[in-house]
Amino acid sequence: MDYLNSPVGQIAAQLPGATGVFQKYGIDFCCGGKNSLQQLVQKQQLDGAMIVRDLIALEKDPLAEKDWNTIDLLTLVDHIYRDFHERHREQLPELIRLAQRVESVHGDRADCPDGLSAMLKEMRDELELHMQKEECVLFPLIRSGRGPDPERVMGAMECEHEEQGRRLDRLRAAIHNGAPPADACNTWRALYRGTKAFIDDVMEHIHLENNVLFPRVRAG
Repeated sequence: MDYLNSPVGQIAAQLPGATGVFQKYGIDFCCGGKNSLQQLVQKQQLDGAMIVRDLIALEKDPLAEKDWNTIDLLTLVDHIYRDFHERHREQLPELIRLAQRVESVHGDRADCPDGLSAMLKEMRDELELHMQKEECVLFPLIRSGRGPDPERVMGAMECEHEEQGRRLDRLRAAIHNGAPPADACNTWRALYRGTKAFIDDVMEHIHLENNVLFPRVRAG
């Protein structure tokens, strides 16, 4: 594959382990998946040759993650529900609690992430509505293989993914990409570490739907 001239979403979908490389370099492979690697390398001033070397190394890595393009579609749907929907529902309440604690104790500091708990609550509410639509409408359509064409539902989900991507950008900025102050307490560090893990999980979640699940459903 010509990695530099390929859309990063396509690379992430076809090369197991590529999402980890993209997360390492801060490359948006979910909502920004239609951009070529070359475009994002130039925009973010990254070392394209190094990224390509990391991607090529994955081609020979026997421990790379599963190739979801070759796994049964219903297994993929179950994976998204079990390993992302349920995980997000576990992550957010604890992150909100940690954010409220940090804001309460360190609110007088200029570097306190004031407003982070409100951002996480908004993400929780919007993400819950989104996941319920998938669980109650889209996933049953895919599992049954009958009924209305799921295209309209998938299109709506993709639009919501765009908004989720913007929320993730705001969260990432609020936690300085997961880098707490040097003198941060353990709660503060746990908050940033957990929020960064949540952001990475949601990006992987969106990627699997936008770049793997939806194209496979559309292809029939």
